[in-house]
Amino acid sequence: MWQGWPLERMLLLFVGLAFALIAIQVTLFHSRQNFRHWAMWVPVIELPLFAVVAIVLAFYNAGWLRWLFAFMMWAGMAVGVYGAYLHTVGVGQRVGGYSQSQNFLVGPPIVLPLMITAIAGLGLLALYWG
Repeated sequence: MWQGWPLERMLLLFVGLAFALIAIQVTLFHSRQNFRHWAMWVPVIELPLFAVVAIVLAFYNAGWLRWLFAFMMWAGMAVGVYGAYLHTVGVGQRVGGYSQSQNFLVGPPIVLPLMITAIAGLGLLALYWG
C-alpha cells in the first residue's frame, strides 16, 4: 500500500487524469471523421482504460496492477508513435499534400498521438522512479 502522497503517486494520478482528458478530445476528433479507419477506434477504447488503471493504481498499489499499468504504457507509447505516422500520412493525402502548409493546420493533428506517447512515458517514469 501507499504511504502518503509521494511524487510517484501524484504523477500516476496526473497521468490518469491526462489520459481521461485526451480520451475526450480524441473521441471528438475521430467521431467527427466518422471513424473512417479502423485504427481510429484504438485510442478511443484504450485511453479510458489507461485512465482508469492509472487512477486506481494511484490509490491502490498492487503488484499485478503495476504490471498491467506498465504493459499498457509500453503499448500506449507504441500506439502513439503509430498514430503519429498515420496522422502524417493523412496530412499527405489531403489536396496539395505536404506542400500545403494549411494541411498541417486543418488536417489530422500529428502532435496529439505523440502526446499519448509522452504521457505514457511519464507514466512509466512515475512507475519506476521509486
